[in-house]
Amino acid sequence: MKNSMRFMRQNRLPHIWCPGCGNGIVMGALTAALASLSLDNNDVVAVAGIGCSSRAAGYLDLNTVHTAHGRAIPFATGIKLANPHLTVIVLSGDGDSMAIGGNHFIHAARRNIDISVIIFNNSIYGMTSGQYSPLTPPGSFATTAAYGTIEPSFDTCKLATAAGASYIARGTTYHSHQLPKLIAGAISNKGLSVVEAVCGCPTQFGKLNKKSNPITLMQEQRDHAVSAKDAPLMTKEQLAGKYLIGELYNEQRREYSEAYTHLFERVYGIK
Repeated sequence: MKNSMRFMRQNRLPHIWCPGCGNGIVMGALTAALASLSLDNNDVVAVAGIGCSSRAAGYLDLNTVHTAHGRAIPFATGIKLANPHLTVIVLSGDGDSMAIGGNHFIHAARRNIDISVIIFNNSIYGMTSGQYSPLTPPGSFATTAAYGTIEPSFDTCKLATAAGASYIARGTTYHSHQLPKLIAGAISNKGLSVVEAVCGCPTQFGKLNKKSNPITLMQEQRDHAVSAKDAPLMTKEQLAGKYLIGELYNEQRREYSEAYTHLFERVYGIK
């Protein structure tokens, strides 16, 4: 933890997230991952969209960009193409990445550009008073679903796999020792990496679903998460209502910014 603090703007602390919010744990896991990889602050860029989770960019002592709602990935794409040597990380919420930013997410995965996308999944739009998002579980209550949402939610990791991402993982804030390792794996991968971090929002999701105690939300993560290594040994009935955590996919293929550089050199003869 001591080494990871060098990636924090300590003069910006304490943070303004609500008590019991999981965002701080995810941000801490990111700084721990950066420390484990011995990266230089000046060589890392954190790009955030809009939402509670996107405020993390303000607390990180990195090159940081706070962009428009849902547009973090296009900004990150431009940064990576212009500066291929930089480590580029996108910090995005479930609404920011899967709703207004969903199309950008799909095509970044298709291109397999070397960006790590960390999705803070708290199952709701926390900052804007609790509307349901594409990752809100069916039957959950939200300010825009007073009688419970009837829409099925995306499986972010399956979507990322189908779209072409080359590294995909899921962790939770309950499994806080595993999360830094998954994020470090994403950063180390050369291609589009996705880490879905399941975290709790006691203020909005919890209040509306009678789970305002942060401990309850953490216990649900513990009880519903299944290790990807254990899943093959379990029956369909045992896996019902569960989600997998750990490294879910890791398959190398051509990376976009490198291919783009080669194309530029071939067409213009400039290196």
